[in-house]
Amino acid sequence: MISSYSESLITSEIPVKGKVIDATTNEPLIGCSVAVKGSKRGVNTDAKGNFALNVDDKATLVITFVGYERQEIAVNGRTQIEVSLKSTASDLEQVVVVGYGSTTKKDVTGSVKSLKSAEFNQGIINTPESLLQGKVSGVNVTSASGEPGGTQNITVRGPGGVRTGSTPLFVVDGMALDNSSTGGATNPLTFMNPQDIESIDVLKDASATAIYGSRGANGVILITTKKGKSGFSSLTYSASYGLSTMARPLNVFTADEYRKQVVAVGGVLEDFKGNTDWQKQISRTAVTQNHNLSFGGGADKLTYYGSFGIQNQEGIIKNSQLNRYSGRLNVTQKLLKDRLTVDVNLNASQTYNERPPIGSVLGSAISTNPTIPAYDANGNIYLYQSGTNPLLALKLEKDATTTTRLLGNISPSLKITDHLTYKLNFGIDYSSAHRDLQSLANAVPQQDGRLESIDTWNTNRLIENYLTYNRNIGKDHTFSMLVGHSYQRFYFQGRGYSINKFPITDLEPIYNPGLGQELTLANNKPYGYATINELQSFFGRVNYSYKDKYLLTATVRADGSSKFGANNKYGVFPSFSAGWRISEEEFMKGSAVSNLKLRAGWGRTGNQEIPSKITQARFTSVVSGTTSYPLDESSTYPAGTSYTRLANPNIQWEQSTQTDLGLDFAFLNGALSGTIDAFHKVSGDILLEVIPSDPVQPAGTFWTNVKDMTITNKGLELELNYRHSTKQGLTYEFGGNITFISNVVNKSPYSVIPSGSASGSGLTSATINGYVNGQPIGTFFLKEFIGLDDKGLSKYRDVDGDGIVTDNDRIAAGTALPNKQYNFFGRVNYKGFDLAVNFNGVSGNKIYDNTANANFYKLRLSKGINTTPEVLAFPNESVNNSAPVSTRFLKDGAFLRLNNLALGYTFDTKKLGINEWISGLRLSVTGQNLFVITQYNGYDPEVNTDRTINGITSYGIDYLSYPKARTVVFGLNVTF
Repeated sequence: MISSYSESLITSEIPVKGKVIDATTNEPLIGCSVAVKGSKRGVNTDAKGNFALNVDDKATLVITFVGYERQEIAVNGRTQIEVSLKSTASDLEQVVVVGYGSTTKKDVTGSVKSLKSAEFNQGIINTPESLLQGKVSGVNVTSASGEPGGTQNITVRGPGGVRTGSTPLFVVDGMALDNSSTGGATNPLTFMNPQDIESIDVLKDASATAIYGSRGANGVILITTKKGKSGFSSLTYSASYGLSTMARPLNVFTADEYRKQVVAVGGVLEDFKGNTDWQKQISRTAVTQNHNLSFGGGADKLTYYGSFGIQNQEGIIKNSQLNRYSGRLNVTQKLLKDRLTVDVNLNASQTYNERPPIGSVLGSAISTNPTIPAYDANGNIYLYQSGTNPLLALKLEKDATTTTRLLGNISPSLKITDHLTYKLNFGIDYSSAHRDLQSLANAVPQQDGRLESIDTWNTNRLIENYLTYNRNIGKDHTFSMLVGHSYQRFYFQGRGYSINKFPITDLEPIYNPGLGQELTLANNKPYGYATINELQSFFGRVNYSYKDKYLLTATVRADGSSKFGANNKYGVFPSFSAGWRISEEEFMKGSAVSNLKLRAGWGRTGNQEIPSKITQARFTSVVSGTTSYPLDESSTYPAGTSYTRLANPNIQWEQSTQTDLGLDFAFLNGALSGTIDAFHKVSGDILLEVIPSDPVQPAGTFWTNVKDMTITNKGLELELNYRHSTKQGLTYEFGGNITFISNVVNKSPYSVIPSGSASGSGLTSATINGYVNGQPIGTFFLKEFIGLDDKGLSKYRDVDGDGIVTDNDRIAAGTALPNKQYNFFGRVNYKGFDLAVNFNGVSGNKIYDNTANANFYKLRLSKGINTTPEVLAFPNESVNNSAPVSTRFLKDGAFLRLNNLALGYTFDTKKLGINEWISGLRLSVTGQNLFVITQYNGYDPEVNTDRTINGITSYGIDYLSYPKARTVVFGLNVTF
């Protein structure tokens, strides 16, 4: 007894230091919990995976980290301890964010894909969509152009509406965003600093998205920003410097080729003796600088994360740029013995976007005579009588937008009992934008100065209250129930005015609008608008698990929207899903299968992305030939008020029903893993603006649901991933995904609903593609070009055989939507070096080259306008041959792109002797869009110029699109 008592007296505390790493990758685990067993003492590992604390020399340390196996280690007097944690099979404990909560990967019953920040695309990234491009099966991200901050088109399992768009719902830290523009021509999501994002979760099937009801039909993308970790603090500075050049200039004739070919086709050559590459003259090697400073940490009750970011990006076209200044603060505070948790998220940003008149600058650069010099002998822009120097538009025209955006929410969560939790989520998203469209006055060629200014304000307010009840009954039954209410209010306002006839002066009109000499109601009448939309929702969800093997989920949401009529203001959207973890069955024990789960789900979602007030009647008092008529034989139109739109209180929700069957699998203790999903989505009650069947109607069109019309998307998704680590420290991973998808429109009341218009001389009334019965969305409905006749004129197939080629002879010539989307990647790590490569591609789609249609045909070359060698494809073609819209300019849009290649080196700061001040140091170089393999000969095959007709989205049209850049980025990351 005495000996035992004496031994306890001499037990003493000792300082213990150590490091926790991933047993597979040997990479440090940041924020890992290291606690003393049997006490409340503990710390979290720092940014290098290190920890330090004082413990009894006979204590036991308990090391835990989400997604890794728990480990207990006896100290036994040691002062240095290295810990290797093994990942749980297939990362099944990985946290996945779902609507109004989170779960683990093993418990998910819907089709959900989670991406962590380490998996994101690297380089110059302006918006969240670019981070996940090519990373998620079933998700197609298309850049409308290569412009800094340009719009991105993103679809989840294909588009499903006509007027309702295809953009998914974005939710940032629980705050549901609105997809409307915040002003200018930039992507509304450019306000977010990508380096603040911790994870992106994509909800793809209806069983996962139905909790968002009316806004879940196009999928839901949940963005979670970074949070602080208790137990340590860090300060990180990252910087990058990027150089960008035009990746694929159009192959127009050089000056020498131009001189030869103009004469060869019988044209009159006007030779200015110059040798100018106009595409080089209007472009540049663009520089992008990015600087970010972030800090985070916390104690037991309070954690914080903050960041400040600056990105200045030049576009490869001169005078185009995007500057973003952003700040973020996320704070979590625990109170009342940890029963109350308050989360506060605040993001503030300002973006400045400047753009030249891109269409006219590009159009003139690819068409202007290359023998004309760019500058005269005095270094001034060369002026000539027969045309306009492309550089002049860069000098005279400017489109500048400044957008300020504040996004914040506070989410207190109160644990009422051990099983019942109440949560409030109150958020505000406010943006204001000022846009100036400026034209400077000029003498030669003569141009009056003009300034148009537009101001917009958007406010999105959200308040949600919900209760969550979690309960385990015995060892086998686990329940989770959610019930809540949501109210969201959207306010949009805009105003604009203009002033004409500014004098020629060095002072730009935006700095003194009072210099304008013309301000009349006829030419400068101010205008404005204001809209309020409201959405009220009731929602609920039940999750049930039996023996952690059999999983059930049911959700329902009732949405009421001010956009719909009194007779159908509310819609109800249910879903059901189930999962069976086959790998947990006794008959699977001891097999090579470490995870095998079968999933099945069904759900109904809605779509309310339609114009406001369309259920209400609209009137006009404008007097014209279309709104009034003479009451006698004179030509006098009497004043009055007439309908321009009829009321329709019966308009109801456009609905999508989706069925999903999936299989998650993993072998070799999680080294080889993957997912297979088959889906079938049918969108009905399609909303359209139609022409009344009765010709005697006071209004030309009205809105209604087309009851029998459907749009069907069905497909198969496959993801596969393999990773391995050797004892020598080499870790490698490779994988990919592929999506096979088909889309079809059925029972449309029209032969074609046009969705894409042509541009160019003589083409402005022509349509290119649309919605055709029995064909996919975006089908090109064109006359079929079959060659030239004896006179060198174009011939088109006479489909109906009546001897005359008319619009009735148009054919379905392919679609802009790819039927295959694929991506494959690889990552290698070895002794501080890391290499990552990412490819993505599509096939089965077409592109209509409206640029070639409007600019590259023999008649233009004979008139001294530059073209590409494409115009010489038919030697016997007449110079008088016209170039109407037809399949002649329809091209294969398939491509394979090396999207991202990154090489980095992480220094061992301990060996450098700087670890006391710098815990992490990394250098990297990243290449973006290094090459693309394609038959398409435009600027880039990933293109979608907005050629919308009456609000109906167009697909796959290329018209003077901003070229994409090839970029190299050098990066530095330092953690203190």
